[in-house]
Amino acid sequence: MEQYKLAVEMADRVSARRGIANAYFLTVNTTLVAVLGLRPAGEQAAWLSVAVCGAGVVVAACWWFLLRNYRRLNEVKFIVINRIEDEHLPVKVFKDEWAMLGGDDPPPGRAGRIRAGLEQLGGVERIVPVVFGLLYLVLLVGRLVS
Repeated sequence: MEQYKLAVEMADRVSARRGIANAYFLTVNTTLVAVLGLRPAGEQAAWLSVAVCGAGVVVAACWWFLLRNYRRLNEVKFIVINRIEDEHLPVKVFKDEWAMLGGDDPPPGRAGRIRAGLEQLGGVERIVPVVFGLLYLVLLVGRLVS
């Protein structure tokens, strides 16, 4: 039972760390976008735009990869938790909860799979770094063209 409690606590800690990482990366990205927005357009600012946009793309990519790693780590932790529940506990709290949420069987069709993926927090939070990365590219092109 103590190992089960420890596994659940570790999974919760990973989720908490992921939330803190999201807040950090959101702050960094918002700051970078603000720096770009407050800087006047012009040739003298082109190098700064390139540097900030380049840094922003790197930060967004790091955020995306970190989220992917947190997600994989939690998936493995819940595999272990589910195994402990199957083999040693009469009540399967996490496994039953996952089954009620749709489990590993998303609705049929591409639209159903996309909708099911977006309904999970992990799916939504992975879109945000991609949006920031694209935003940096658009801002860079806009600054270089003007």
